[in-house]
Amino acid sequence: MTERRAMIQQTHELAVTRRCVLLDVPRSTAYYRPRTGDDADLALMRLIDEIHLQYPFYGSRRLRDELEVRGHPVNRKRVQRLMRLMGLSALYPKPRTSQPGKGHKIYPYLLRGLEIDRPDHVWATDICYIPMAKGFMYLVAIMDWYSRRVLSWRFSNTLDSDFCVEALEEALERHGAPEIFNTDQGSQFTSEAFTDVLKEHEIAISMDGKGRWVDNVFVERLWRSVKYEDVYLRAYETPTDLRAGLSEYFKFYNERRRHSSLARRTPNAVYFDTARLPLAA
Repeated sequence: MTERRAMIQQTHELAVTRRCVLLDVPRSTAYYRPRTGDDADLALMRLIDEIHLQYPFYGSRRLRDELEVRGHPVNRKRVQRLMRLMGLSALYPKPRTSQPGKGHKIYPYLLRGLEIDRPDHVWATDICYIPMAKGFMYLVAIMDWYSRRVLSWRFSNTLDSDFCVEALEEALERHGAPEIFNTDQGSQFTSEAFTDVLKEHEIAISMDGKGRWVDNVFVERLWRSVKYEDVYLRAYETPTDLRAGLSEYFKFYNERRRHSSLARRTPNAVYFDTARLPLAA
Protein backbone atom coordinates (compact mmCIF):
# COMPACT_ATOMS: atom_id res chain seq x y z
CA MET A 1 0.00 0.00 0.00
CA THR A 2 2.73 2.47 0.98
CA GLU A 3 4.73 1.67 -2.17
CA ARG A 4 1.68 2.15 -4.39
CA ARG A 5 0.96 5.52 -2.80
CA ALA A 6 4.55 6.61 -3.30
CA MET A 7 4.37 5.76 -7.00
CA ILE A 8 1.29 7.96 -7.38
CA GLN A 9 3.22 11.04 -6.25
CA GLN A 10 4.30 13.40 -9.03
CA THR A 11 7.85 13.54 -7.63
CA HIS A 12 8.47 9.80 -8.05
CA GLU A 13 11.62 9.00 -10.02
CA LEU A 14 9.88 6.67 -12.48
CA ALA A 15 8.26 8.11 -15.57
CA VAL A 16 4.49 8.49 -15.48
CA THR A 17 3.99 5.99 -18.31
CA ARG A 18 6.05 3.35 -16.48
CA ARG A 19 4.19 3.93 -13.21
CA CYS A 20 0.86 3.51 -14.99
CA VAL A 21 2.00 0.16 -16.40
CA LEU A 22 3.13 -1.06 -12.98
CA LEU A 23 -0.05 0.10 -11.25
CA ASP A 24 -2.26 -1.11 -14.10
CA VAL A 25 -4.05 2.23 -14.52
CA PRO A 26 -4.66 4.25 -17.70
CA ARG A 27 -2.46 7.29 -18.28
CA SER A 28 -5.55 9.50 -18.44
CA THR A 29 -6.14 8.68 -14.76
CA ALA A 30 -2.61 9.72 -13.81
CA TYR A 31 -2.88 13.04 -15.63
CA TYR A 32 -6.41 13.81 -14.46
CA ARG A 33 -6.88 16.82 -12.19
CA PRO A 34 -10.37 17.36 -10.70
CA ARG A 35 -12.18 20.48 -11.83
CA THR A 36 -13.41 22.70 -9.04
CA GLY A 37 -16.22 24.07 -11.20
CA ASP A 38 -17.11 27.64 -12.03
CA ASP A 39 -18.24 30.23 -9.50
CA ALA A 40 -21.93 29.69 -10.28
CA ASP A 41 -21.68 25.95 -9.65
CA LEU A 42 -19.72 26.46 -6.44
CA ALA A 43 -22.34 28.91 -5.16
CA LEU A 44 -25.11 26.43 -5.95
CA MET A 45 -23.20 23.58 -4.29
CA ARG A 46 -22.76 25.68 -1.15
CA LEU A 47 -26.51 26.37 -1.07
CA ILE A 48 -27.43 22.74 -1.85
CA ASP A 49 -25.20 21.63 1.02
CA GLU A 50 -26.97 24.00 3.43
CA ILE A 51 -30.43 22.89 2.27
CA HIS A 52 -29.38 19.24 2.55
CA LEU A 53 -28.42 19.74 6.20
CA GLN A 54 -31.79 21.38 6.91
CA TYR A 55 -33.87 18.92 4.88
CA PRO A 56 -31.81 15.73 4.40
CA PHE A 57 -34.86 13.93 2.98
CA TYR A 58 -35.04 16.28 -0.05
CA GLY A 59 -34.23 14.64 -3.37
CA SER A 60 -33.22 16.46 -6.55
CA ARG A 61 -36.78 17.56 -7.40
CA ARG A 62 -37.45 19.16 -4.02
CA LEU A 63 -33.98 20.65 -3.93
CA ARG A 64 -34.65 22.22 -7.32
CA ASP A 65 -37.91 23.67 -5.97
CA GLU A 66 -36.21 25.00 -2.83
CA LEU A 67 -33.45 26.60 -4.89
CA GLU A 68 -36.09 28.33 -7.03
CA VAL A 69 -37.81 29.66 -3.90
CA ARG A 70 -34.46 31.07 -2.77
CA GLY A 71 -33.97 32.87 -6.07
CA HIS A 72 -31.82 30.30 -7.91
CA PRO A 73 -33.92 28.71 -10.67
CA VAL A 74 -32.03 25.73 -12.14
CA ASN A 75 -33.09 22.55 -13.89
CA ARG A 76 -33.19 19.19 -12.15
CA LYS A 77 -30.39 17.67 -14.22
CA ARG A 78 -27.97 20.30 -13.00
CA VAL A 79 -29.01 19.64 -9.38
CA GLN A 80 -28.49 15.91 -9.91
CA ARG A 81 -25.05 16.48 -11.41
CA LEU A 82 -23.95 18.66 -8.51
CA MET A 83 -25.33 16.22 -5.95
CA ARG A 84 -23.31 13.42 -7.53
CA LEU A 85 -20.20 15.60 -7.46
CA MET A 86 -20.80 16.39 -3.79
CA GLY A 87 -21.54 12.81 -2.83
CA LEU A 88 -25.03 13.70 -1.56
CA SER A 89 -28.23 11.70 -1.72
CA ALA A 90 -31.63 12.11 -0.10
CA LEU A 91 -31.84 10.38 3.27
CA TYR A 92 -34.96 8.27 3.08
CA PRO A 93 -35.52 4.52 2.77
CA LYS A 94 -34.65 3.49 -0.77
CA PRO A 95 -32.26 1.01 -2.37
CA ARG A 96 -28.62 1.69 -3.14
CA THR A 97 -28.06 4.99 -1.33
CA SER A 98 -24.31 4.34 -1.18
CA GLN A 99 -22.71 2.52 -4.06
CA PRO A 100 -20.13 -0.15 -3.25
CA GLY A 101 -17.33 -0.64 -5.72
CA LYS A 102 -17.71 -3.31 -8.37
CA GLY A 103 -16.88 -6.67 -6.85
CA HIS A 104 -16.55 -5.28 -3.31
CA LYS A 105 -17.91 -7.44 -0.51
CA ILE A 106 -20.80 -6.07 1.57
CA TYR A 107 -20.81 -6.96 5.26
CA PRO A 108 -23.89 -7.36 7.50
CA TYR A 109 -25.09 -4.68 9.91
CA LEU A 110 -24.04 -5.77 13.42
CA LEU A 111 -25.46 -3.00 15.60
CA ARG A 112 -29.18 -3.80 15.50
CA GLY A 113 -30.28 -4.42 19.07
CA LEU A 114 -26.72 -4.07 20.37
CA GLU A 115 -26.19 -2.10 23.60
CA ILE A 116 -23.12 0.06 23.07
CA ASP A 117 -22.04 0.76 26.65
CA ARG A 118 -18.32 1.54 26.61
CA PRO A 119 -15.65 3.41 24.62
CA ASP A 120 -13.92 1.48 21.83
CA HIS A 121 -16.85 -0.90 21.59
CA VAL A 122 -17.95 0.54 18.23
CA TRP A 123 -16.30 3.07 15.93
CA ALA A 124 -17.99 4.63 12.93
CA THR A 125 -17.03 6.75 9.95
CA ASP A 126 -18.46 8.71 7.05
CA ILE A 127 -17.48 11.28 4.40
CA CYS A 128 -18.96 14.74 3.89
CA TYR A 129 -18.61 17.58 1.39
CA ILE A 130 -16.83 20.71 2.66
CA PRO A 131 -17.45 23.97 0.73
CA MET A 132 -14.65 26.54 0.65
CA ALA A 133 -14.38 30.12 -0.61
CA LYS A 134 -13.08 28.70 -3.89
CA GLY A 135 -13.55 25.00 -4.52
CA PHE A 136 -14.36 22.23 -2.11
CA MET A 137 -12.94 19.25 -0.24
CA TYR A 138 -14.17 15.94 1.17
CA LEU A 139 -13.79 15.24 4.88
CA VAL A 140 -13.69 11.84 6.60
CA ALA A 141 -13.79 11.35 10.37
CA ILE A 142 -13.45 8.31 12.63
CA MET A 143 -15.75 8.56 15.66
CA ASP A 144 -16.12 6.52 18.84
CA TRP A 145 -19.85 5.74 18.93
CA TYR A 146 -20.24 5.66 22.74
CA SER A 147 -18.47 8.92 23.60
CA ARG A 148 -18.97 10.76 20.24
CA ARG A 149 -15.24 11.53 20.34
CA VAL A 150 -13.56 12.27 16.98
CA LEU A 151 -10.53 9.97 16.96
CA SER A 152 -8.98 11.05 13.66
CA TRP A 153 -9.83 12.86 10.43
CA ARG A 154 -8.50 13.64 6.98
CA PHE A 155 -9.62 15.65 3.98
CA SER A 156 -9.03 15.21 0.25
CA ASN A 157 -10.01 16.81 -3.05
CA THR A 158 -11.03 13.43 -4.49
CA LEU A 159 -13.36 10.67 -3.32
CA ASP A 160 -10.80 7.88 -3.32
CA SER A 161 -10.09 5.47 -0.46
CA ASP A 162 -6.54 6.63 0.39
CA PHE A 163 -7.47 9.44 2.77
CA CYS A 164 -10.01 7.17 4.50
CA VAL A 165 -7.35 4.50 5.04
CA GLU A 166 -4.94 7.10 6.42
CA ALA A 167 -7.53 8.31 8.94
CA LEU A 168 -8.26 4.73 9.99
CA GLU A 169 -4.59 3.88 10.43
CA GLU A 170 -4.01 6.98 12.55
CA ALA A 171 -6.98 6.18 14.81
CA LEU A 172 -5.76 2.61 15.30
CA GLU A 173 -2.21 3.74 16.01
CA ARG A 174 -3.30 6.30 18.59
CA HIS A 175 -6.18 4.48 20.29
CA GLY A 176 -5.87 0.76 19.65
CA ALA A 177 -8.59 -1.29 17.98
CA PRO A 178 -12.36 -1.25 18.59
CA GLU A 179 -14.44 -4.41 18.66
CA ILE A 180 -16.72 -3.34 15.79
CA PHE A 181 -16.28 -0.79 13.00
CA ASN A 182 -19.42 0.53 11.26
CA THR A 183 -19.58 2.27 7.86
CA ASP A 184 -22.01 2.78 5.03
CA GLN A 185 -21.73 0.83 1.78
CA GLY A 186 -19.72 3.49 -0.05
CA SER A 187 -16.93 2.28 -2.32
CA GLN A 188 -14.25 3.89 -0.12
CA PHE A 189 -15.26 1.69 2.83
CA THR A 190 -16.01 -1.52 0.92
CA SER A 191 -12.62 -1.38 -0.84
CA GLU A 192 -10.07 -4.03 0.08
CA ALA A 193 -7.59 -1.29 1.00
CA PHE A 194 -9.94 -0.23 3.82
CA THR A 195 -11.40 -3.56 4.94
CA ASP A 196 -8.00 -5.29 4.92
CA VAL A 197 -6.78 -2.88 7.63
CA LEU A 198 -9.79 -3.80 9.77
CA LYS A 199 -9.19 -7.52 9.21
CA GLU A 200 -5.52 -7.21 10.13
CA HIS A 201 -6.58 -5.83 13.52
CA GLU A 202 -9.32 -8.49 13.93
CA ILE A 203 -12.09 -5.90 14.00
CA ALA A 204 -15.64 -7.02 13.19
CA ILE A 205 -16.90 -5.13 10.12
CA SER A 206 -20.44 -3.71 10.14
CA MET A 207 -22.12 -1.87 7.27
CA ASP A 208 -25.38 0.08 7.20
CA GLY A 209 -28.31 -1.52 5.43
CA LYS A 210 -29.37 -0.06 2.09
CA GLY A 211 -31.31 3.13 2.66
CA ARG A 212 -30.55 2.98 6.41
CA TRP A 213 -28.90 6.39 6.88
CA VAL A 214 -30.09 6.38 10.51
CA ASP A 215 -27.69 3.48 11.22
CA ASN A 216 -24.84 6.02 11.22
CA VAL A 217 -26.79 8.96 12.60
CA PHE A 218 -24.17 10.14 15.09
CA VAL A 219 -21.65 10.90 12.34
CA GLU A 220 -24.42 12.66 10.37
CA ARG A 221 -24.98 14.89 13.40
CA LEU A 222 -21.26 15.57 13.60
CA TRP A 223 -21.30 16.93 10.03
CA ARG A 224 -24.09 19.34 10.90
CA SER A 225 -22.10 20.64 13.87
CA VAL A 226 -18.86 20.97 11.85
CA LYS A 227 -20.53 22.95 9.09
CA TYR A 228 -22.78 25.27 11.08
CA GLU A 229 -20.32 25.90 13.90
CA ASP A 230 -17.16 26.25 11.81
CA VAL A 231 -17.06 25.75 8.03
CA TYR A 232 -19.99 28.02 7.06
CA LEU A 233 -18.76 30.76 9.39
CA ARG A 234 -15.20 30.85 8.06
CA ALA A 235 -15.34 30.08 4.31
CA TYR A 236 -11.80 28.72 4.26
CA GLU A 237 -9.64 29.97 1.41
CA THR A 238 -6.98 27.25 1.13
CA PRO A 239 -6.41 23.63 2.24
CA THR A 240 -3.84 24.96 4.72
CA ASP A 241 -6.47 27.24 6.27
CA LEU A 242 -8.96 24.36 6.32
CA ARG A 243 -6.52 22.04 8.07
CA ALA A 244 -5.73 24.62 10.75
CA GLY A 245 -9.39 25.52 11.25
CA LEU A 246 -10.60 21.93 11.51
CA SER A 247 -7.79 21.12 13.93
CA GLU A 248 -9.02 23.87 16.23
CA TYR A 249 -12.66 22.90 15.81
CA PHE A 250 -12.20 19.20 16.54
CA LYS A 251 -10.12 20.10 19.59
CA PHE A 252 -13.02 22.30 20.76
CA TYR A 253 -15.54 19.56 19.88
CA ASN A 254 -13.71 16.89 21.88
CA GLU A 255 -12.55 18.97 24.83
CA ARG A 256 -15.12 21.71 25.39
CA ARG A 257 -18.37 21.10 23.51
CA ARG A 258 -20.87 19.50 25.89
CA HIS A 259 -23.53 17.08 24.62
CA SER A 260 -27.00 16.75 26.12
CA SER A 261 -26.97 13.07 25.14
CA LEU A 262 -23.81 12.63 27.25
CA ALA A 263 -25.38 14.20 30.37
CA ARG A 264 -23.76 17.56 29.50
CA ARG A 265 -20.29 16.04 29.42
CA THR A 266 -17.70 16.44 26.69
CA PRO A 267 -16.63 13.55 24.41
CA ASN A 268 -13.16 13.54 25.99
CA ALA A 269 -14.61 13.30 29.50
CA VAL A 270 -16.74 10.30 28.55
CA TYR A 271 -14.05 8.58 26.49
CA PHE A 272 -11.14 8.89 28.89
CA ASP A 273 -13.09 8.45 32.14
CA THR A 274 -13.99 4.87 31.28
CA ALA A 275 -11.82 3.84 28.31
CA ARG A 276 -10.14 0.50 28.97
CA LEU A 277 -10.91 0.71 32.72
CA PRO A 278 -12.86 -1.98 34.62
CA LEU A 279 -16.34 -1.04 35.75
CA ALA A 280 -16.63 -0.06 39.40
CA ALA A 281 -18.03 -2.74 41.65
